[in-house]
Amino acid sequence: MSNSLLDQLKKSGLVDEKKANKAQKAKQKQAKKQRQNRVVDESKLLLQRQQAEKVKRDRALNLQRKNEADKKAIQAQIKQLIELNQITDYDGDIAYNFTDKKIIKSIHLSEQVHKQLSQGRLAIVKLGDHYKLVPTAVAAKIAQRDETIIIQRNRLQQESGDDDYADYKVPDDLMW
Repeated sequence: MSNSLLDQLKKSGLVDEKKANKAQKAKQKQAKKQRQNRVVDESKLLLQRQQAEKVKRDRALNLQRKNEADKKAIQAQIKQLIELNQITDYDGDIAYNFTDKKIIKSIHLSEQVHKQLSQGRLAIVKLGDHYKLVPTAVAAKIAQRDETIIIQRNRLQQESGDDDYADYKVPDDLMW
């Protein structure tokens, strides 16, 4: 109540001094409580907002960690596939040239391994800084996980009795 209205009520005898003070205190308490509630509500909203942002950051961080763990697991699978299935006895006198990121590389192969590689039965894969030979079926499994590991994989040529060029001799010194 405003002071002028309070004064008028006192003069008319409807309100005494005690009731007026009591009403004034109740009004002040209510105003104080509303201010406190507003401050509490604002702090609750701020806290909720901060918690929501933290949850969002945590989810993004967990997703990033999961992706990194998945990449490591895939790399471990690829390494295991290569190490378990690599051809170890391939050294020979025939140089086989291939490209790795526009750089020409060469490995020396035996005649039998060279023939298998040319026919598409073997593939060249890269493990770290080294090149390994693996069967084409293993190379296909590796390619499902990471295509960049496969350096060279020729199409599998089927040996058939209907060879159009069977009558023609290939010179011994001709190498591809």
